[in-house]
Amino acid sequence: MSIIGLSEDGLAGLSNASRAALEAADRVFGSPRHLALAQVGSQGCRWPVPFALDPLLALRGRPVAMLVSGDPFWCGAGGSVAAHLSPAEWRAFPVAGAFSLVAARLGWRLEEVICLGLHAAPFERLRPVLARGVRIICTLRDGPAVDLLGDWLDSHGFGACRVTVCEALGGPRERLRAGTHWPDVQSPVTVALDGADLPRAAGLSRSAGLPDDLFLHDGQITKRPLRALALSALAPRPGQHLWDIGGGSGSVSVEWCLAGGTATTIEARPDRAATIRANAAAFGLAHRMTVVQARAPDCLSDLPAPDAVFVGGGGTDALHATLWPLLPAGCRIVCHAVTLETEAVLTACHSRHGGHLMRFDCAEAMQLGRFHSWQAARPVVQWSVVA
Repeated sequence: MSIIGLSEDGLAGLSNASRAALEAADRVFGSPRHLALAQVGSQGCRWPVPFALDPLLALRGRPVAMLVSGDPFWCGAGGSVAAHLSPAEWRAFPVAGAFSLVAARLGWRLEEVICLGLHAAPFERLRPVLARGVRIICTLRDGPAVDLLGDWLDSHGFGACRVTVCEALGGPRERLRAGTHWPDVQSPVTVALDGADLPRAAGLSRSAGLPDDLFLHDGQITKRPLRALALSALAPRPGQHLWDIGGGSGSVSVEWCLAGGTATTIEARPDRAATIRANAAAFGLAHRMTVVQARAPDCLSDLPAPDAVFVGGGGTDALHATLWPLLPAGCRIVCHAVTLETEAVLTACHSRHGGHLMRFDCAEAMQLGRFHSWQAARPVVQWSVVA
């Protein structure tokens, strides 16, 4: 099976190896645009709608080709196909993709640019990464999506972002224009975002402890200072998985995922589970956060193994008795307690398993008549340990 990258210049942009693979194929799968660019004729097979690989995989073992845009393995279908085949069953013939072409037109160093495939993903994926001085190249679904992107940028405080709309790159219809509100944008379309003119406060901080008012919540939220302390102990790493037991607003899971991980957030109340999903979507993390509406510990044995666990309300003896045998070696567990009863549970856990037991007292200066005074929050006990 040959996976052939194609640009807007069609056959003229293909290497000799790509042409030979195309000519040797009994069947060539692709979108109508790709089939026309490659001048396939009667060999061509259009992808089914909705998109599915089944017709292609049914011809496994025969000389078959599929046409994709640019680099098949950068926001392309190459990875989807390769996941079903052994390495000996396919070959790839990439050409310069949309990201490379945009960088070449604008003179941007591609290694310093964030590349996102927003043709099948929400604009909220921009929220964790867009900030002053950041450059992003993103693919979009079609021409009308450019106008929608402009509205999204305006409504989320990124209206000062420099936008270059790049249409049909690499072919005779190629065009680059500044701004987003154009009535005649041609597909395929890629957009370059330059945050040079954004205010200093634009975007999300990369440090732990985002402001509480960035999250939807009903008061059940791990407050900013304590969240920062929890995340410091949880030590998030890219690719690692968190169990957030008693998610509340999901704020700990959100910040864990912003650091590059994934999370399963467990919340028994349906209204709070809905709030967690809303926060995940607002931060562009719905693909990284899974919300389980259930009561722990009943659901824990069915979850993917964690690299870290956060228990925001301390937990009960029954929770910890079930949880501990499920933890893989090296898993980090962090628990917070605000009541004497849950503090006693964590003290007993510390006696059994060791780790660190700490108490945090926090106060904030508040108005008191014409003066100010310290208003203390409830003290929080934190137990952290490595299984």
